Amino acid sequence: MGKFGKWIGGGLGWAVGGPIGAIFGFMVGSLIDGTSVEMQTGRTTGYSGRTTAGGYVMSLLVLVSAVMKADGKVLKSELDYVKHFMVQNFGEASATETIRLLRDLLKQNIPVNEVCRQIRQNMNYSARLQLLHFLFGIANADGHVDDNERRLIENIAKEMGIGNSDFESIQAMFVRNVGADYKILEIEPTASNEELKKAYRRMAMKFHPDKVSHLGDDFQKAAKDKFQMVNQAYENIKKERKIA
Repeated sequence: MGKFGKWIGGGLGWAVGGPIGAIFGFMVGSLIDGTSVEMQTGRTTGYSGRTTAGGYVMSLLVLVSAVMKADGKVLKSELDYVKHFMVQNFGEASATETIRLLRDLLKQNIPVNEVCRQIRQNMNYSARLQLLHFLFGIANADGHVDDNERRLIENIAKEMGIGNSDFESIQAMFVRNVGADYKILEIEPTASNEELKKAYRRMAMKFHPDKVSHLGDDFQKAAKDKFQMVNQAYENIKKERKIA
């Protein structure tokens, strides 16, 4: 059993109930035999009242399945993106377990708004930002974010309580329009150099991997990509402005 199974066995927390728990039903129990999870009775081990790694993975996969279906087709590149992400961050066994479960989720109807509201009520803001970042990565797996995918992700962000400036910032990391680096740092191109530096420090703190440390080392590692995009945006603007 890979880390995926250990996350689930270690506790789903709040994700065992509500619409997320209902979506999975007996699927988790049948996928990971021998764990202490009891999805149908609503009990789980290790519940601490905060988002566990298991609960985070469940939330992520539910939203991923919705985004993958948003443009009317599920691409191999999208499945490959998910598997590559899992292999890179959590190992081959976890990737295999994840894809198996994701294929089953893709056959279900996802009540997106209800799921997002459950996430909003139980997950901290930094963890929700990391979810959004991964969803854009899935949508962009084929090199293009479809309009239907973008609109769904925008709705997910809204329902999860993510501010518009933060949505625009993360979107700009994947949809590279004119001024994308400024959008990532949540400032206008007219901002002064001092305002640029302040914006960078603010965004570096907001997107720092330590913000999701409660989910464990694996998810901190996954969060570094978003953090590095903030750093790159800052370096790009400094180069453009010839700031040493």
